[in-house]
This record gives sequence, C-alpha cells and structure tokens, in this order.
Amino acid sequence: MNLLDANDIPGSYPQSWYAATTDALPPCPPLEGRIQADVCVIGAGFTGLSAALHLAQAGRDVVLIDAQRVGFGASGRNGGQLGSGQRVEQPYLEKMLGEDDALKLWELGQDSKALVKGLIKEHNIDCYLRPGVAWSASTKRDVAELHQYAEHMDHKYGYAIQQLDAAAMHQLCPSPDYVGGLIDRDAAHLHPLRLAVGLAKAAIAAGVRIYEGTRAQTITDSPPCTVITSNGKITSDHIILAANGYLGGLAPKVAARVMPINNFIAATEPLGDETKRVLTEDVAIADGRFVVNYFRLSHDGRLLFGGGESYGYKFPKDLVTKVRKPMTEIFPHLSDVRIDYAWGGTLAITMKRLPYLTRLAPNVLSASGYSGHGVGTATHAGQLMAMAIEGETDGFDTMSRIPTYPFPGGASLRTPLLSLAMTWYSMRDRLGF
Repeated sequence: MNLLDANDIPGSYPQSWYAATTDALPPCPPLEGRIQADVCVIGAGFTGLSAALHLAQAGRDVVLIDAQRVGFGASGRNGGQLGSGQRVEQPYLEKMLGEDDALKLWELGQDSKALVKGLIKEHNIDCYLRPGVAWSASTKRDVAELHQYAEHMDHKYGYAIQQLDAAAMHQLCPSPDYVGGLIDRDAAHLHPLRLAVGLAKAAIAAGVRIYEGTRAQTITDSPPCTVITSNGKITSDHIILAANGYLGGLAPKVAARVMPINNFIAATEPLGDETKRVLTEDVAIADGRFVVNYFRLSHDGRLLFGGGESYGYKFPKDLVTKVRKPMTEIFPHLSDVRIDYAWGGTLAITMKRLPYLTRLAPNVLSASGYSGHGVGTATHAGQLMAMAIEGETDGFDTMSRIPTYPFPGGASLRTPLLSLAMTWYSMRDRLGF
C-alpha cells in the first residue's frame, strides 16, 4: 500500500483546521509530456519547496513535482513547532559524534531556525509565527534531567533556556500532570500549511515550475537524470528527493533507513475564557513522554493537541477518540469539549531520530527522516541540498555524516517490531518509569 493513497482523497487536503484557515494555492497543473530542467525536485513539502526556491534564486531552472498538492503531507499537517538544535539533545550528540561534530550540528540547527524566521520575513508569509516552546515533565526525575540539560546548554553553548519549577510550570500550563519543565524563548510555533503555501508562492515568483498531481514512478541517475511520472518525463542534471514519509519504493536505500509513522492532531472548539486553564502564554508545549504529546493555542482560541502515534498504514476510523484520550490525560476538564477538527498525517523517523541526508548518486541528493523536528530541519535540508548542487557542500556533508542505520527486520518486520517497542515505551510512560 502506498501511503499517498492510504488515507486521503487524491488532490485534496485533509479536513484539518490548517486547511480550513489557509487560502490554498490555486491548483498547479499535472505534468503532461516531456520537459527538461537543471534540477527536478520530487516532493513539495518544506524540503522540496526550500530546495526549489533557493536553487531558483541561484539562477537554476527548477521543476518541482508532487503526487498530491503543495504542503499536502507532513509539512501541512504537523504541530507547527520550530525547535532549537536537532531532534535529540546535545549531550547525546556529543557522546555519539564527538564534541566538534555535535557543535556543528547545534549551529546547523540554529541556522535552520533562523532560516525559517528569515524566509517568513523576507516573503511576508502570514503564518502566525510566535516565540516560545516549553518542554514539560510529569515526574520530579524528568524535571531534574531537564534542568540539568538547561545548565549544560548555558555552560557549554552559551544558550539560555528558562527553568520552570512546579509553581512556574503550573502558572504557564495549569495541567495537574506536569510538575516542572523548561521554556525556550527563541524557539517558536506557527501555522505550517500557511508557511508551505507562502514558500510555494515565493518559489513560483522565483521561476520554479510546479506540477501537482504528478507522481514520480521511477528515476535514473546516469546524467542526464530522468524522472518518469504518471504522464510524462523530466530530464535534468540533478534530482532532489524530498518526499519523506511518502517516498515509497522510489529509493530503496532511503526506505530501509526512514520509516513512515502516523500521528494525529485535534482542534477543539474555541475555548474562550477557558484558554487560561490550558495555557496562560501563547507558547507551544511538548511533554517528556517517549510518545510525545504536543499542543498550543490557535490564533482563534482553540486547543491544537497532537498525540497518539500509530504504525499501521491506515488511520483509525475515530480520530477524535484517538486524540481525546491523551488530551484528557493532560487536561481532564476538557473531557466534554467539542472537537471541531481531527486529522492524521504521515511523518518519517530514523533509528536515531536524526535526519538522513545522503548522496544516492553524484547527481541525486535525498533528505528525510526528520523525526518530528521537521519545520526547521526540513526547510534547512532543502537549502543545504541547493547549496551542495551549487558547490557549497560543508553543511550537507556534516549532516550526511550522522550515522543512520537500516531498521531491523526489513520491510515486512520493521513495522511490527517498532510497534511492539512503542507499546513498551507507552507502558513506561503510563507507569512513570
């Protein structure tokens, strides 16, 4: 089963709050016939849009294709958190890669955050960018670990993260589940689909040719490279693969290391005065569970709550119930609140929860596996691939040195094995281990 077809209506965005509050880009035509370009980018999410935009600004003739619509996948459905650094914490990277490469990855992560903010400003993208992401903890042990991390970041990287004790955490987020945490004031949150559409408009203005409803079926990497689509053929000097969880079997080496998973978000009815019983500041929150819950308030006063990963292809039939369960564990008083929107999406993870950037062939680059940290990292990965094509390879090479291993069990066993592991971690979360 191809995830492009598993859960959605072809050519349509999901019935999400994001889609309901975005002026969609007018549909771009599907590709018919044969065309040529300097670069063909496959996938019109943050990665592909950023790569196409930066290449076009560098003077390249760029074609960008998507099997569905611009921002159709994870880029238009995610929690909207623009985090600092990488998906995993710096002490872990220091042990895994050494302090020099860990520092480079921190700096690249900070570059990604600055890039997104800069693109929003440069192209006047109205996506409700707001500062602040908090990390919450449900046990005293987790609070101590978070505070130790904040001290490490201040001492070693000169990066200030505000520590929150139980009283400060409850002042920010009055959930009985949380007993402390951190808040990163330089991190941010935003409306991801509006960002994707804004990047697409900027790319088109820069000369990018976008074809929606155009599925890549096969690629060849012998120059000139070719992309065979459902109704056409693209010949180009370079190919960029930017399909992430929707890559399918287009690149088996990537598919072995990057696994699609599903996640779900609900948007409540506008809460009115009840918003102060959820958040007292306009920041986003992610908690310390292995199966992370994440949430924030929308600009119209709704709670946008994400949680409940799954590892099957199909979304649950009752998405409202799927998300309401973790939501009411955090906010019991919202057990009867009306949920106006609930949607699923497919992201992609790697074994180490770090992105997988690789050169599949001299003229074929790929980036994927952002593991829930994609707003900044995916946008930056697109820029890094564009720079690599232009001959500036340092950033891409640093990211590609991250060790990324195939999932065990191959295509047939990796999903049930990971599902079993996630069940175990979910049980640990519930028991407070």
